[in-house]
Amino acid sequence: MITLDDVRAAAGRFDGRVLRTPMIYSDSVSRATGAKVHLKLENLQATGAFKERGAANRLALLSAEERARGVVAMSAGNHAQAVARIASLLGISAVIVMPKHTPITKVTRTQGWGARVVLHGDMLAETAEYAVQLGRDEGRVFIHPYDDAGVMAGQGTMALEMIEDQPDLDMLVIPVGGGGLIAGCATVAAALKPGMEVIGVEVAAYAALAQRLAGMPVDVGGATIAEGIAVRDIGVAPLEVIRAHVHDVLVVPERAVEEAIALLAEGAKVVAEGAGATGVAALLAFPERFAGKRVGTPVCGGNIDARILANVMLRNLLRDGRLLRLLLEIPDRPGVLADISGKIGSSGGNIIEVSHQRLFASPSVQTAELEVMFEARDAAHGDEIVRMLEQTYIVRRA
Repeated sequence: MITLDDVRAAAGRFDGRVLRTPMIYSDSVSRATGAKVHLKLENLQATGAFKERGAANRLALLSAEERARGVVAMSAGNHAQAVARIASLLGISAVIVMPKHTPITKVTRTQGWGARVVLHGDMLAETAEYAVQLGRDEGRVFIHPYDDAGVMAGQGTMALEMIEDQPDLDMLVIPVGGGGLIAGCATVAAALKPGMEVIGVEVAAYAALAQRLAGMPVDVGGATIAEGIAVRDIGVAPLEVIRAHVHDVLVVPERAVEEAIALLAEGAKVVAEGAGATGVAALLAFPERFAGKRVGTPVCGGNIDARILANVMLRNLLRDGRLLRLLLEIPDRPGVLADISGKIGSSGGNIIEVSHQRLFASPSVQTAELEVMFEARDAAHGDEIVRMLEQTYIVRRA
């Protein structure tokens, strides 16, 4: 297994290529979860994720002959960008194989670092097999995203900084994909603060580690906003470290991840992708587990498509009752639209969208159906507006 000395040596090899990211106390996340939450802002790395740490260490360990041959990596995005960037800084040729469904943001940014990108496979397992074969065919060194001692040691430097900046933390809450990050972090915590809990977090569709530790067969798959940790299984080397040093693994539902993204964006003013928000999702989903504790968790990636982020924010507004969509059965006569908009506006609501249907949706030629979407201050305010409209019209929530 890797050691604290391996992690410290990795930190010494970065040579300014990896940012020492800030560790901030988040009042908004703390109030929402009941814990005392410190966020490690790995989304501020040049490629928007912590993966630069592992890539920088692993590529620094290559021999001159290996550098000349070039490297190949497989990734859903963040490892891809990290290897591409570090390779470009070191003058190493890089080919990155990514799943076909990888968000376009991650593909274009990887290409922007000068790597050749190949899209192949629907699952990371297929992508990995193709990348390994391509490496053999072209004589390149394969840089594994997590099942590699050099990568794990590099990722562990994140926990080294977290503990140095906040030595009084009670626990680290770390998102888990293939296990490289949590293995590196757990190694550091076990050496520097043996009493500190290290807790892994997986998304429900890809809970390979929880299944492994429970002695169950691994059964994962499905759509998730946390595609950065949508990994079929845990790496062999990380699993050995995890069994020795990780205290618990929590599995969070998809909704909690969306709520965490929204909380970070709206409350902490931090942009996080799904995988990057998974640690905060655990705090939201299991508040009793963390109540009153000093918790350190990374925002380990910020590479989220603007469209997806916008949809998450809107969905969260709907869940919170701050965005309402109503269907009103109204009499088909002049002045009704003005009356409804006036009632909503005078009550403090902000109308976003209106659709007026006379011909097809109405039960009678004497009536019409009005669909209206509006913003309210909070759920109670929205309910107040609905009750006011119900005094005059037939109202259904859509």
